[in-house]
Amino acid sequence: MTQRINYIQQSPELFKKFLEFSNLLNECALEETTRHLVSIRASQINGCGFCVDMHVKEARIHGERELRLHHVAIWRDSTLFSARERAALEWTEALTKLSHHGVSDAIYDLVRAEFSEKELSDLTFDVVKINGWNRANVAFRTVPGSADKAFGLEKANLA
Repeated sequence: MTQRINYIQQSPELFKKFLEFSNLLNECALEETTRHLVSIRASQINGCGFCVDMHVKEARIHGERELRLHHVAIWRDSTLFSARERAALEWTEALTKLSHHGVSDAIYDLVRAEFSEKELSDLTFDVVKINGWNRANVAFRTVPGSADKAFGLEKANLA
């Protein structure tokens, strides 16, 4: 397997700005629980092991139930998510797997019924954020768990 570069070391200014953007979303109009679900689902779709690992641990640290975390991959069949969370997951999937037709009015209307204009805008930026991180970490094969100490994720007790 080819050794990949460390994108953080190679582009520290860009990493810092993207991290600042990401951290701003911690103060957005969305609930923390919803943000965790969005990050986990997009990361699953994108096959980003680093981000799935990180966001599952963050969600556990913040009190998310283990069974709900297992159900994120099957959220359409699960009864464990609210209508609002389901709408957020639908929006996440639509934006993560953009079709050549874009996002349908049916999906937009479904999501718009659950979120205010500000919340929908913030949700969209949250999906943009995690997809960006997924792409960088997949491209450079960032190892799951490799940043646990830096982010305090060992507190999740999931080693």
